[in-house]
Amino acid sequence: MAPDRREVLADAAIEVIAAHGMRGLTHRAVDAAAAVPPGSTSYYFRTRQALVAAVVHRLLALDTAELAAGTPAPAPARAAADGLDWLAAVAAESLDRWLVSGRSRLLARYACMLEAGRDPALREILSTGAPFRAMAADLLAGAGVADPERAARDLVACIDGLLFDRIAGLSAVAGPRPGTPRHRADLTATLRALLTALTTP
Repeated sequence: MAPDRREVLADAAIEVIAAHGMRGLTHRAVDAAAAVPPGSTSYYFRTRQALVAAVVHRLLALDTAELAAGTPAPAPARAAADGLDWLAAVAAESLDRWLVSGRSRLLARYACMLEAGRDPALREILSTGAPFRAMAADLLAGAGVADPERAARDLVACIDGLLFDRIAGLSAVAGPRPGTPRHRADLTATLRALLTALTTP
């Protein structure tokens, strides 16, 4: 089945934002990135705001699909410390993958979140953390954490900051390279420390 034209254009817009930022997002730039005839993007998305909204909805759809496909099985019954070790390792694998194969989406998401701070119509992008909080709460409960909802809220906030630092902060230039065993080990150690701090009564 041929891909939906709106999705193709939204995916191209994500790549444009990742490469050039929100200022580089124009209908012409998306036409070029999608390799479609000039005017195609403006036909489907008449205004720039409509184009940005399409990006936001596409990011939400991709995140939801990835979450449904990649949610790890609950940890087997074990001591809380062992459960946190398992959870840190599983989370590190996912974050490392996002920083490599999902790099464009991360960059576009952060750009859209900043845009949403000025445009209430785009605030839906800020809800992206909700399903991740729910998943984290389930995994933390399986790991034996006493207050999984509170820990999940803080953990997702910390992970957002961790990802931002590794894709756009000092760690992006001074830390280990994503996609390497060293990076995954470093992420695992950081996440284990975070989990310990967030789940200690």
